[in-house]
Amino acid sequence: MTAAQTAKLTLGPLLFNWSNEKRQDYYARVADEADVDTVILGETVCSKRTPFQEPHWPGLIDRLQKGGKEVVLSTLGLILSSREMNDMRETVADENLYFEANDIAVDDMLKGRPHMIGPMMNVYNEGTLARLAAGGADRVCVPVEMSGHAIGVLAGAGIMDVEVFVFGRMPLAIAARCYHSRIHKVPKSNCRYVCGLDNDGLAIDTLDGKPFLTVNGTQTMSYTVSNLAAEIPEMLKMGVKSFRISPHDVDVVRIARQFRGIIDGTADPQDLLDETDGLIDGAPNSNGFFYDEEGLKYKNAE
Repeated sequence: MTAAQTAKLTLGPLLFNWSNEKRQDYYARVADEADVDTVILGETVCSKRTPFQEPHWPGLIDRLQKGGKEVVLSTLGLILSSREMNDMRETVADENLYFEANDIAVDDMLKGRPHMIGPMMNVYNEGTLARLAAGGADRVCVPVEMSGHAIGVLAGAGIMDVEVFVFGRMPLAIAARCYHSRIHKVPKSNCRYVCGLDNDGLAIDTLDGKPFLTVNGTQTMSYTVSNLAAEIPEMLKMGVKSFRISPHDVDVVRIARQFRGIIDGTADPQDLLDETDGLIDGAPNSNGFFYDEEGLKYKNAE
């Protein structure tokens, strides 16, 4: 089988704070219609959102599995308290589930069990891959700022399957401070979940009025939308095994179908690039990190 025939398409974890009704409808459609192999559930940004979602995970997992999807449960990208640490221990104690670790503490909790490494972990070289593989990790979604050359090195090392984030606003950092609550002048301890007001995050401008970043609760994201559609053929040659699209308030079924066509070689990446440019809050496509340049740039594939 060719690399394209074995390559998989992943729908990453929802990074934004959507209502349960919207979330349920979204994943029901993903289960029934989206041409993706893997769906990642779980809260990665803020533990305060988890209690509203956790009761719905068993039903969503069942629905997605019946739709033929592999289900992965992701974990917090930043653990800030002993309560959150205990919550993570309880979550990953379920050995019937396959988890994505976004924090080294969770990776340690999963030691000796198959699991994957999320893009919030700092995995930049073969030595780190080998260290994580020794603990049971068998897949990694590399950090969004990794260059194409570095991706090729990790994929070519053959230590574990490599996945690349190819569509969505890029998760850049998570902090203890909640930017959404600060903007809305409410304390983090009583935030009123104001991050839920912005389905794709809240764009932040520079002092001269140019959109620069996006805030999503405690998370800083890119304003631009990473779109590596044109680079997929090259990454297939590198040996990349999976490509991740990140959920946004857009037609995920259509976007997944287009990415699948690019992987299979039956669709022109430029069609997808043209259609998605400005689709999310008017934000342009970007791919600068892949070419070892500023992440907000877009450079035509060589």
